[in-house]
Amino acid sequence: MKLAYREFGNGPPLLILHGLFGQSDNWNTLAKQFALQGFRVFTPDQRNHGLSPHDPIWNYKVMAEDLYEFINEHQLNGPIIMGHSMGGKTVLFFEHLHPGIASKLILVDIAARAYEPQHDQVLEALNAVNFNTISSRKEAEAVLNSYLSDFGTKQFLLKNIYWEDEANKRLNWRFDLNTITTYYNNIGVEAPNYVSATKTLVLRGEKSPYVSEVDLQNYRSRFSQVSFETIVGAGHWVHAEKPKEFFEAVLKFIKD
Repeated sequence: MKLAYREFGNGPPLLILHGLFGQSDNWNTLAKQFALQGFRVFTPDQRNHGLSPHDPIWNYKVMAEDLYEFINEHQLNGPIIMGHSMGGKTVLFFEHLHPGIASKLILVDIAARAYEPQHDQVLEALNAVNFNTISSRKEAEAVLNSYLSDFGTKQFLLKNIYWEDEANKRLNWRFDLNTITTYYNNIGVEAPNYVSATKTLVLRGEKSPYVSEVDLQNYRSRFSQVSFETIVGAGHWVHAEKPKEFFEAVLKFIKD
């Protein structure tokens, strides 16, 4: 699948993969900062997200193959690959299927283990938004308010609303909500068990429950060259909550 993407700067290639319900422009500010430091930065939309095609086949194997196709299409040599949450799990599957392609890996607030479902309430809220009767972002927000209390989560989701048919005032979600709802359990699975020599940074938020000390120990068994950074005061959205600290930690790793 040919993925939609944004590109910034020149130099060694750095790919950044967003998480569930995200899209490439979530990373615009940081991507531009990395570009100013001498990197050619790509921020693809993973399948069923952003401007990339929708497809009923949705699992980490096909997302890893999408990434492989993207790297080949753009003739990227030794790319650094960073992924947040779902994007990080895509990176783990990619390294298993195509070892030796990436020069470095950065896994942002995601463990290799399987996760219990964590987005049931979000999916219920999203599916309650009926665009046959709702014709404004404000109306959609009112529906989400009935299900979700966290302001940041709601604003993050609402960024995905667009005019599917502006002439007829029809809105829709950019992500493929039907496929995500149907195959959501594919996203919580454990990464394959393998050993990699690729230099890897695992970066987590201090307040996030996604990566525990046990998970760090598991990463030590999977990667022979692994280092860890914990961003103080950050939750799961490390890059959005503490962008300066996040940028500095990643930059130190990729310039080393």
